[in-house]
Amino acid sequence: MTILYAYLLIINLFGFIIMGWDKYRAKKRQRRIPEARLFFIAAIGGSLGSWMGMSAFRHKTQHRTFQFGIPALLLLQVVILVYLLMNFPEWWHQ
Repeated sequence: MTILYAYLLIINLFGFIIMGWDKYRAKKRQRRIPEARLFFIAAIGGSLGSWMGMSAFRHKTQHRTFQFGIPALLLLQVVILVYLLMNFPEWWHQ
């Protein structure tokens, strides 16, 4: 369980940082991080950090795919987590 918590902490921190890094690179007119990579980080568990990064850095907030896609990923991940918690409680108490 500790490994899962550590993973989620790290991937969400990375999602937050990568949004800030892409915003910085955009302002400096440097090579950007591909949107597919930003979504990939969110999809593998970093959706909360990515969404917080979008808000904190005001980055990708006008892009409809990010406006709706990142919160949708977060909602999906929360639903999956709640489902697992309710149906497999023994996994969480080991």
